[in-house]
Amino acid sequence: MEIITGKAYVLGDDIDTDQIIPAEHLVYSLSDPEEKKNYGKFALSSVPLAQAGLPDGNIPFVKEGCHESEYSIIIAGKNFGCGSSREHAPFALNIAGVKAVLAEGYARIFYRNSIDGGFFIPFELTKRVIDSIKTGDEIDINISLNSFTNKRNGESYSLKTLGDVKDILDAGGIFNYARKTGLI
Repeated sequence: MEIITGKAYVLGDDIDTDQIIPAEHLVYSLSDPEEKKNYGKFALSSVPLAQAGLPDGNIPFVKEGCHESEYSIIIAGKNFGCGSSREHAPFALNIAGVKAVLAEGYARIFYRNSIDGGFFIPFELTKRVIDSIKTGDEIDINISLNSFTNKRNGESYSLKTLGDVKDILDAGGIFNYARKTGLI
């Protein structure tokens, strides 16, 4: 998949793992197909409105009664995924239907967990864009060109290259990559 198209959900700086999936929702089984839907249902359900770059501050990431979001691309500021090393955070975003996160920067452990699990593509932005993109804007990400375009206004932006991370993501995570390359 070289092009990802989806609606943007815009967040601010320092979105931590407890905001991505609140601790009280870590009780669901990851192996039970019905229970694991709750990770998507409660993804980003507790981001303080002051930290979310949302129009009117009133747009839920996942609509009531659903476990998948209509927003498959998250655009965030710096330090996305900070806080605890909760592996459930990227899993929750994946269950909610996130295909890519575009952030100014990531907490190291969150970034690695996203890649290792093959949950979604964690792109790094080359400049701050959260003030020029609105929640609901349609975004096209061109993986090969390391860029994305906001279809609302036609503006294009650069992304940092994925480098060797792309091979791990293409394989579906670190263990699949290790099997594919003969490391295990």
